[in-house]
Amino acid sequence: MKISVIGMGAVGTEVVGHLLASTAASEIVAVDRNAEKAQAEIWDFAHTTSFIYAKNPRLIAGGWPETVNSDIVVITAGAQLERGQNRDSLAEVNSRVVKDLIERTEATSPNAIVLMVTNPVDVMAQVAVAHSSYPKERVISLGTIVDTARFMRIVSDHVGIDPKNIFGYVLGDHSHTGFVPWSLCNVCGLDVDTYCALNGVAPIDRTAVRQRVLQIGLDIFAGKGNTNHGIAASVFRIIRAITGNERSVLPVGTLLEGEYGVDGAVMSVPCVIGRRGVQKIIACRFTDEEQEAFDVSHAHVRELMALAGL
Repeated sequence: MKISVIGMGAVGTEVVGHLLASTAASEIVAVDRNAEKAQAEIWDFAHTTSFIYAKNPRLIAGGWPETVNSDIVVITAGAQLERGQNRDSLAEVNSRVVKDLIERTEATSPNAIVLMVTNPVDVMAQVAVAHSSYPKERVISLGTIVDTARFMRIVSDHVGIDPKNIFGYVLGDHSHTGFVPWSLCNVCGLDVDTYCALNGVAPIDRTAVRQRVLQIGLDIFAGKGNTNHGIAASVFRIIRAITGNERSVLPVGTLLEGEYGVDGAVMSVPCVIGRRGVQKIIACRFTDEEQEAFDVSHAHVRELMALAGL
């Protein structure tokens, strides 16, 4: 499995680290406009392979020629947030960046699955679909998977059990309009309120949890200037589902064509992820309140699409 990472900033570099410590890739290519940085990162990673007991992939730093025939291309490159900005402000400038990157990606790896990490991520995935001939199932937005990871951890901390025993999603888009469909969430198979009532746990303040989920990424950015660990782990989770043909259900951004009443917009919904990319969009039934929240998120995505020239 050949995996190329475009953009060796904090996220791209950590994605390479996850790949190196796993058995997911036989070849890893790092591309960055700062070629010296990409080469230095690859040299540095190479010096870990004497101690990592995992597959010993071929490590390459280069340009687009070195990415030829990649199975997966992870795009993290683009303008990054500055302090005081939000992700929406990047729509116009990064749409131009992604148009160029997706043309180069298709020219070198026409059969690849493309994972879009560049913000605003769902709209950038739509730019990639619109400006390439990739089928929609092979262009996957990182979407709300990192928001979902944050949600599960926050609920986990409240109830005092492993976050892997929390089931739920953040859906919509990766922005201030992302929402939690609580009707789909459970703790150890019980709905959240029932679990708390039966197990001596204080009720969850749903509004506060959502606010914390949406704010925590901004707090991390304010504290250290980037958000990379959770995002890179989320990228790797999708890669693992693809390479293992897991058919795992993950909340990622995909182009909707009638699903959930949306036609022609990338939004984050539960999707079956396997070797072909998005193999199925799962249909879920929302409550009236949840549907209203989804509609608000859809309207926001449309606003960003206009900024991106879509």
